[in-house]
Amino acid sequence: MSKPFAIRPIKQTDFAGWLPLWDGYNTFYGRTGPTALPAEITQTTWRRFFDAYEPVHALVAESDGKLLGLAHYLFHRSTIQLEPSCYLQDLFTDQAARGMGVGRALIEATYHAAAQAGCQRVYWQTHETNATAMQLYDKVAQKSGFVVYRKLLAG
Repeated sequence: MSKPFAIRPIKQTDFAGWLPLWDGYNTFYGRTGPTALPAEITQTTWRRFFDAYEPVHALVAESDGKLLGLAHYLFHRSTIQLEPSCYLQDLFTDQAARGMGVGRALIEATYHAAAQAGCQRVYWQTHETNATAMQLYDKVAQKSGFVVYRKLLAG
């Protein structure tokens, strides 16, 4: 039987536990070494969680004082509905905690937070090679059928 865990909003005192999860998430998506995010992005992301004027929020999974996973989400307006939408931008579970239901619990907690904020939709994207995560996603949501296009602009 796996250890119980709790899902809760992130706290200022969580930085030391959050950072390895954030780094693991970025490593999973190839943002490491020469392609690592600049420290300024990590620091700014962290500050946004605690800025009441930012629409960016974070949840963590915790067991025995150790953070096991994270979910970062944001609320935004839409041109196709009156209510705000919720974009689940980042979801990550520590390798040692996988298979314990942490990812599902973080998604469900995001659903709850979005509903509390008046959202009628939560959506996210993942890489097409992330087959393990998609096994869970197929159980808790529906594929939209949309393909994501992007262009990086010189800045």
